Amino acid sequence: MSIRTALQNRLERIENNEKGFTLIELLVVVIIIGILAAIAVPVFLGQQQQAQNSAAISDLATAKVAMVASLVENPTGPGTTVTAELTALGFPAGVTIVDGDQTFCLERVSASGTTFFVDSGAEGPREGDCTP
Repeated sequence: MSIRTALQNRLERIENNEKGFTLIELLVVVIIIGILAAIAVPVFLGQQQQAQNSAAISDLATAKVAMVASLVENPTGPGTTVTAELTALGFPAGVTIVDGDQTFCLERVSASGTTFFVDSGAEGPREGDCTP
């Protein structure tokens, strides 16, 4: 009987000084983290795509300024190739010259795959391509 009493006393001491988390508590925490991740990941991916599109639009606006500055020097235009003169004027890499005369059209595909363009008659870059 004394062994049983000693074990029972030991069990009571362990139960009273128990430290740690139960399996249910850990599962609840994992579920909450999963729900937060499911909400945050799509929001993050949307922001990333929006930033890539903004970078492409900014590149096109810069390219248009460089193209207009180049046309002041050479009214016939650079054709469809990026020249050293355009590069010196700040023409960004990744912008394609589809039509390089006075009625130019420039295209840029963003990292997210969306195509944007700007032409000589437009106020600013728009989504789409240079096809009329």
